Amino acid sequence: MPARAAWRQKAKIMFGIYLKSALRNLNRNRTYSLLNILGLATGLAACIVILLFAFYEKSFDSMHSGNIYRLNEWQTFTSTGITQKEAATMFPMGPTLKAEFPEVLNYSRVAVNDQYEMTYGYKRIFFPETYFADTAFLRMFNFPLLKGDRQTALQKPNSIVLTESAARELFGNEDPIGKIVSHFGVDTLLFTVTGILKDLPPNTQFQFNALQSFNTIYKPDWINRWGALWLFTYLELAPNTDVAALEKKFPDYLKKYQVSDQQIHYGLFLLPLRDVHANAVDFIDDDINSQKFDKRYTDIFIGVGLLVLLIACINYMNLSTAQSAERGKEVGIRKTIGAMRWQLGFQFLVESVLVSLIALALALGLVRGVLPYIDNLSGRDLSPIFSMHPGLLASVFIGTVLLGVLSGLYPAIYLSSFRPLKILKGGGETGKEKGTFRNILVITQFASAVFLVTATIFVFRQLNYMVKQDPGFDREEVITIPLHGITSGKYALLKHELSVSPLVTGVTGAQDHLGGFLNTMGFGFWPGNAPMRVLFTPGIFVDPDYLTLFKIPLVAGRNFSGDTSAYRNEFLINETLAEKLLESQPGRPLSWLIGKHFGDDTLGTIVGITKDFNFNSLHYKIEPMFLLDQGSRAFNTVSVKINGRQARQAIAFIESIWKNVLPEYPFSYQFLDDHFKELYRTDNQISQIVAITAGLVILISCLGLFGLASFSAEKRTREIGIRKILGASVKDVVFLLSKHFIRLVLISNLIAWPLAWLALNQWIQGYAYRVAINWWVFVLAGIAALLIALATVSFHAIHAALSNPVEALRSE
Repeated sequence: MPARAAWRQKAKIMFGIYLKSALRNLNRNRTYSLLNILGLATGLAACIVILLFAFYEKSFDSMHSGNIYRLNEWQTFTSTGITQKEAATMFPMGPTLKAEFPEVLNYSRVAVNDQYEMTYGYKRIFFPETYFADTAFLRMFNFPLLKGDRQTALQKPNSIVLTESAARELFGNEDPIGKIVSHFGVDTLLFTVTGILKDLPPNTQFQFNALQSFNTIYKPDWINRWGALWLFTYLELAPNTDVAALEKKFPDYLKKYQVSDQQIHYGLFLLPLRDVHANAVDFIDDDINSQKFDKRYTDIFIGVGLLVLLIACINYMNLSTAQSAERGKEVGIRKTIGAMRWQLGFQFLVESVLVSLIALALALGLVRGVLPYIDNLSGRDLSPIFSMHPGLLASVFIGTVLLGVLSGLYPAIYLSSFRPLKILKGGGETGKEKGTFRNILVITQFASAVFLVTATIFVFRQLNYMVKQDPGFDREEVITIPLHGITSGKYALLKHELSVSPLVTGVTGAQDHLGGFLNTMGFGFWPGNAPMRVLFTPGIFVDPDYLTLFKIPLVAGRNFSGDTSAYRNEFLINETLAEKLLESQPGRPLSWLIGKHFGDDTLGTIVGITKDFNFNSLHYKIEPMFLLDQGSRAFNTVSVKINGRQARQAIAFIESIWKNVLPEYPFSYQFLDDHFKELYRTDNQISQIVAITAGLVILISCLGLFGLASFSAEKRTREIGIRKILGASVKDVVFLLSKHFIRLVLISNLIAWPLAWLALNQWIQGYAYRVAINWWVFVLAGIAALLIALATVSFHAIHAALSNPVEALRSE
């Protein structure tokens, strides 16, 4: 025991000596120390921010302990060949799956209500979203229930469970349990409050204000209601279930209930609950998926963060080995008086860890400063993550220590390997192989910089192309107003009242708003000279002024007549659908389709063919689609084109009309242009993050290059003095000191260009409409990197060239 205590005391003293030596060395070489710390701090800050984002994304729905999966469908329409993934499912699937498959322990179905009105006494609240849910919902999902019984809270009809905030809005400080609230919609419903949930965290796909018992609206005949997709089904599977094997049983299950037919083929598949948030970006009807984000981009962000950190580590190794001449005598003397190689190596590792920890402190300060901007960019609140998960901060600390060890490992091995006799004689140990290694590190840094600059330019070009590309319709100065329930029944009156003002230049209604997926419906086509064809194609119900407001041009036929007797009988189809219909009629012009029967029966006819337009974002190609005149019947959205020069007055007028026609319902609106910007929100985030990362990599690389140029200039002081005495000009000296680094940057370009082309070519395949990968983008990025590197090196080169050669030689 005394021997062990003595060893600990000795180790403590030795560590203290190493720490003092490290601090002394950092103070003695302030410039290099500052460059090292700034480089590592920048890399750590970028990595921490991306770590916070990735942790947030990957934590979605991690609070639920059950083996829960969401049931999803895919549908293939044989007439058009369109295949789509569908989040909504059929009502009977939950109970029948549980009855037929022992792997299914439980199920819960959820139906969404948007803008749901709740009343208590004289207080009337419109909640953004409420769910009808099965009794098992609270048993399957671990949302904290503050009041009520988790087993029975949703069991009885007309039961409701509120969140804390919703209960506070309705009842204030009263105890909500047992209170009666009412909903005045299409049907008047009374609910008894049976539970209070803790407010939902932001990192869950479920975002609701209340849960209502599904038994409230349940009808016995729904168990045979196959075909209608209107709710979401979640399954709790037995532990260790082979999901792939279970999915292989689904085709026989669908065949048993005759779900598929010759026109449309259904399939079922399961997504783990924790994967729904990040793996369902291409699903339609995905109404329960808050803040969904493509996991591929999260992985890209993680890769980019690690790249910045790697560049920072390379920077440290480069600058540390560049100081070898200054540290060589120290190593030689210490080895001469008996220091072991491992002791020297350990000392250099202590210095490296110390630099990393100082950089971490600076990085945390930087993170705190930039988080508000990152929160705004990402649409997420990342600030509380460290306080909510202290283990994450501990992991960052441990990771930084390991980073310091790894970054300092090569310099420690290299510096501790110096031979004392050669060093003390003035030989030095900076051989060719060491210079070659540093050159490789510099090339790696600038190849990464060129790669990211190229990606930045290209991503911005693609985003700019999508935002500014003509979608085929006019979306300028159009605001959209959501309709639902009772409000949709007042559409005709609302349109009439809005149309009387010169502030409004057009009003139209539709079942769906522009900028999203369309519902696919089945219709018959009678060409006249051949049997009827049944086909499934996306479509939208509109009013007669739809084409006029959005200025969608016709290529054949006419617009809707507006005749009330023609409602639901006049169809407009786009060029893509027209070409699909003409596949069985080779050689026929598009105009041949005008007057042909199309729809549910022979009363429907094609009256016109529109030019193709991008109903959805430019991520997706234009699909076959139709427009059906539904007159002034119930719509889900109303679009109003306003006088752009009097936008504020126009919006005030529209709001006043809304309050006059629908005084009891809140008014909300959105500019259509803003909605389309939201479709490209992820692309905008990608472009900004890649641009920021490119800037950071360039900054770190330049810090390293600045240090190496300073080292090179100091090392060649005597040579520069002799050359100047012999007549060398400032230009000659600048070229002498710069040409080596310029050559390294040019090599970096040659490496980065093919890698960037491969990565960008792969990435751009995810867009239906895309810009070309032009050669000048690569050249522009290369020139930018070269100029930045030249400017960095020239500072020391010009300073050395302008120095007095006599002073330089006297110092020798």
